[in-house]
Amino acid sequence: MSLVLFRNGGLFDGLAAEIRGGMEVLVENDRIKEVSDTPIAAGDARVVDLGGRTLMPGLIDAHFHAVAAHPNISQVENMPPSLIAQYSRGFLEASVGRGFTTIRDAGGADYGLARAIETGLIAGPRLFYSGRALSQTGGHGDFRPYEQGHALCSCGLGARVFSRIVDGVAEVRRAARDELRKGAAQIKIMASGGVASPSDPAWVLQFSEEEIRAVVWEAHSWRTYVMAHAYTPQAIRRCVEYGVRSIEHGNLIDAETAAYVAEQGAFVVPTLCTYDALSKHGPALGFPKVSLEKVDSVRTAGLEALELLRAAGVKIGFGTDLLGAMHEHQLSEFAIRAQVLPAADILRQATSINAELLNRSGDLGVVAAGALADLIVVDGDPVADIGLLSGQGEAVLMVMKGGAVYKDLM
Repeated sequence: MSLVLFRNGGLFDGLAAEIRGGMEVLVENDRIKEVSDTPIAAGDARVVDLGGRTLMPGLIDAHFHAVAAHPNISQVENMPPSLIAQYSRGFLEASVGRGFTTIRDAGGADYGLARAIETGLIAGPRLFYSGRALSQTGGHGDFRPYEQGHALCSCGLGARVFSRIVDGVAEVRRAARDELRKGAAQIKIMASGGVASPSDPAWVLQFSEEEIRAVVWEAHSWRTYVMAHAYTPQAIRRCVEYGVRSIEHGNLIDAETAAYVAEQGAFVVPTLCTYDALSKHGPALGFPKVSLEKVDSVRTAGLEALELLRAAGVKIGFGTDLLGAMHEHQLSEFAIRAQVLPAADILRQATSINAELLNRSGDLGVVAAGALADLIVVDGDPVADIGLLSGQGEAVLMVMKGGAVYKDLM
């Protein structure tokens, strides 16, 4: 039996708006055994003296792309799988070093990566993968350039790494069933145009009502849900109306649609740092020119969208959606959101709210008795200074996942 006792520091439990002092937390094996405002008998436990630092839940990134080896997705589609896997390992292990103990992959990651993490081949975060995202022909998951004229097969396979091209209810059902068969924790669909894809403006609506409802039915039959890439009010509203639970990005949302999303209890997962990174670093890193031209159309609306979502009472998740070398900007999402949101709100988004989104409330994203021991130690008070969560996690001194220590600078 393994015992670790944390004492002499502050506690952000993932739920409250403040750091509480004088709390002690006992970890037994892979779970939190006790949280107390009085001393806990240590016995033969390893005692971690926090020295006034903050103990909090491990961070959750609800929009990650582990297989995004290069900003140009078309290049990734042609990479050998063995090379992509090596990039993925680097992205996943660096993410843990920044304090992320759980990620939800939004397209591309699969059972192989999840199994590699579970067996310790990759020292990575918990992985809730979607398999390949579902896209219609010419949709956000169709990365063929204009000049490529030949059609993809109609068998439902489509693109090789990030997505699969499917058209019609029968193909959509088959693809969703196949991803669920392969262990997908949720199903991802592309429901509007996007930035990284070459041929579809952000305002294009994708998939018919019948197709979206079919995917939702298949996901619900497996007791899970659908996440949908969507930018505009119309794209967002129709997805939520048809049963989609998680809206990805949502940059162009309006107040009326935000109110509807809140009323229906759906989540929105903004990913503002990716547009900031693409704008600053995309050209030098090989992001396609045709896609760069679309970045500003959604980047400038991102902060306003956050304000609209908060005012409407929408459950806001925390995601990053970074590609290639831009994964190193993962923690910058905190500073960007802090321009319009209180630090405590952002911390809850990256912990307990994301855990609720993943259907793991009480298990992840909180420091509470019975929860999994996914914990980080921050060198200071992140509620008072959200800037502590920045860079490559230099202020994240300790990372524990399931009771195992992945980083220890204490």
